[in-house]
Amino acid sequence: MASKLQVQGVHHITFVGSNRQATIDFYWDVLGMPLIFEQPNLDVPDETHLYFDAGDGRLITFFVRPTRQNDPAPNPEGIGNLHHLALMASRATYTQVARRLNERGVWNTGPIDRGFMDSIYFRDPNGQLLEIAVYKFEPPVGYTHGDVLAAAHAIRLAASDYNIEDKHLADAIEQLASRRVATRQESRSAALASANGHDTEPVS
Repeated sequence: MASKLQVQGVHHITFVGSNRQATIDFYWDVLGMPLIFEQPNLDVPDETHLYFDAGDGRLITFFVRPTRQNDPAPNPEGIGNLHHLALMASRATYTQVARRLNERGVWNTGPIDRGFMDSIYFRDPNGQLLEIAVYKFEPPVGYTHGDVLAAAHAIRLAASDYNIEDKHLADAIEQLASRRVATRQESRSAALASANGHDTEPVS
């Protein structure tokens, strides 16, 4: 059996952008992604490659040319095309997204309940569908959002429910938190047993 190529996260995402200023105006000035650096596109010298920090140190990059103008037509969503890019934000920021986009004249869906998260969708100046998404929960210490979702999914399937809801998330969090407490108690019991055993060993 062939070995896997184990990936460990998203390195960067690259879009074909319009021009430098329009791209900076939206991704830095509207979405707050600082431009980290820029250099020529090493495969197409006539293009500039812009590198933005998406907020967690990971990169979103754009190939731009000074002669390109924005094209707001929605991007194709067929097989092999990107449907949308979801960006994280704090709950406090999320509550301001629709109003602040509206103030800039940027179309958006307004808040949408996605079961385990809340979302707002909008498009960049070149028709790319974007999403601001916030989880409805924080995972217990030592676990990830993915751990909670996997546990909630199992609970949902067992209940034959249509999609993950708050009740599944709540039960999953309780399940994982209880598992963490049980693991801690087992470790403590093992440590005590080891210490007691050590106390009764004869001294050579």
